[in-house]
Amino acid sequence: METQTRAPGPRRIVAAAVLTGVEGLIVAAFGIVSLVMLITGRPDGMTQAATLAVTVLALSALPLAAARGLWLRRRWSRGPAMIVQLIALPVAWQLAQNGGGLLAAAGALALAALTVLAALVNPKTAEALGIGQR
Repeated sequence: METQTRAPGPRRIVAAAVLTGVEGLIVAAFGIVSLVMLITGRPDGMTQAATLAVTVLALSALPLAAARGLWLRRRWSRGPAMIVQLIALPVAWQLAQNGGGLLAAAGALALAALTVLAALVNPKTAEALGIGQR
């Protein structure tokens, strides 16, 4: 008996999934570092530090879920992935305003966000995700 396997999909979906997943992992890493610093350090405000760590960890769920959805070619995943990128652009802008070593991070984040957005608005991506089909 043969099992059907789904084709890997257009490279732009794979690229969007990978970049969105990397963004989610970076946000999760920041949350974990914040949590470790809370446990091992002496923050100015315990409640504020705990809230930051938990909030950042919770926020990492959206890009990670969107990346998984894109990887599996789920039609619902395009919207959340686009929202993540639209949020990333002002973050990149703010990082760029601080200059210094953050300028490289701002450039990488902006490039990733624009790449994912370009991939997701492509008609072939919509077609591969089953968007617009009746």
